[in-house]
Amino acid sequence: MIKTPAFFIDMQICTGCKTCMVACKDKNDLDSGIRWRRVYEFSGGDWVVRSDGTFTQDIFAYYISMGCNHCKDPVCVKACPSCAMHKNASGIVLIDSTKCVGCRYCEWACPYSAPQFDDTNGIMTKCDFCQIQIQEGREPCCVEACPTHALLFGDYDELIALHGEKALIAPLPSPEMTCPNLVILPPKQGKSPDNTNGLIQNPEEVKDE
Repeated sequence: MIKTPAFFIDMQICTGCKTCMVACKDKNDLDSGIRWRRVYEFSGGDWVVRSDGTFTQDIFAYYISMGCNHCKDPVCVKACPSCAMHKNASGIVLIDSTKCVGCRYCEWACPYSAPQFDDTNGIMTKCDFCQIQIQEGREPCCVEACPTHALLFGDYDELIALHGEKALIAPLPSPEMTCPNLVILPPKQGKSPDNTNGLIQNPEEVKDE
């Protein structure tokens, strides 16, 4: 039984194909500027001088698929003045569209850029963990679509017990900020959140509209 729904990302086998991103947009019929799930291309590095005066390199590159992490301590909920953003009994962070006033405070507060503004309707939108599919015994559409099974879904405590890693990797913020229900198996060249040598290489593709 899943007590706390969570995502798991195996970054060692993620190819950056963006199938999860496309599946999310297709299933939820999202407008072109709304991206509930995004795939970041993160890379960097430089030449390093060895003690003997010779040079080597510290080049790294990896992909990370990111959506709403339905955090244990969601800052988006705290920032919402109308109580539209809330956490339900299952631990899923949702938006009540009838209460949302489109102020975008949740968007500005979230360090993962999960809430996305719908220009057409003037309200916020976000990943709802495909809660209807979960109730039917299925997995979220992004998980079902992943061709390498790099993106999985399960109970947070069980995922931690299996993989023993939290969401501690650049370019993500420190997990201490919101306690995301996200478990990551980092790549061998994975960098810590305080890394300053890496850059997001596809900013236009993943930016908020």
